[in-house]
Amino acid sequence: MAEKISPNCMKLIVITQPEFFEDEAAAITSLFDAGLEILHLRKPGASYEDMDKLLRRLPAEYMERIVTHDHFGLASERHLKGIHLNRRNPAAPAGFTGHVSRSCHSLEEVAEYKAACNYVFLSPIYNSISKEGYAAAYAFDDLRKAHQAGIIDSGVMALGGVTAEHLPEINSLGFGGVGLLGDIWQRTGTDFINHFRELLRSASVF
Repeated sequence: MAEKISPNCMKLIVITQPEFFEDEAAAITSLFDAGLEILHLRKPGASYEDMDKLLRRLPAEYMERIVTHDHFGLASERHLKGIHLNRRNPAAPAGFTGHVSRSCHSLEEVAEYKAACNYVFLSPIYNSISKEGYAAAYAFDDLRKAHQAGIIDSGVMALGGVTAEHLPEINSLGFGGVGLLGDIWQRTGTDFINHFRELLRSASVF
C-alpha cells in the first residue's frame, strides 16, 4: 500500500496549464517560493525534450516537489517526486516504486485505485474554470455518502472548478486536499502569487 498524505492538513496541488507559456518557469518558481508543496507537470502532447527544457529552468531543489503526467523517464532523470497515471498513461513503468497518483472520474474508480496510490484526484467536483462545458459530475449528497463509506478520505483530492470559497465544503466532505488549475492560472501579475498565498492561508485552518 502506498504511503498516504497526512490527514491533518489540506493539501494544495497546482496543475500546470496544458500549453507552455512565456515565463512559465518563473511563475512556477514563484509558487514554490511561496510554499507550494506539489506541482503536477501536465503537458499533453509535449515532447520529452520540451518538458525537460522547462524542468531545467527550475531550481534543482524543487525537482522533488514535481509529479509528471507524461514521459515518466523524467522522474528518474530529473529526480522528480513521482508520476501521475491517467487514461493516456494508465500504468506505471515496470518496477517503478516511487510516488504514484492517478486521475479518477467516478467513485468506483476511487475505490478501485486509491489503495495503490499515494493519492488520487476525483473530478469534476465543481464546474470547471479552465474547460468550458466541463460541469460538476457529483451531487453533494453522493459525495457525503462516499465519505461516510470511507471512499473519500485524506487520500482523495478534489479537482475541477475549485476556488477558495469551496474549501470549507471540500473539507467537510473528507477530501485530503484539492487540485488547482483555472483558479490559479487565470490570474496575472502580482495577483497571481498573492491569490495563491491567500489559498494557502485558507487551507491551513483545516
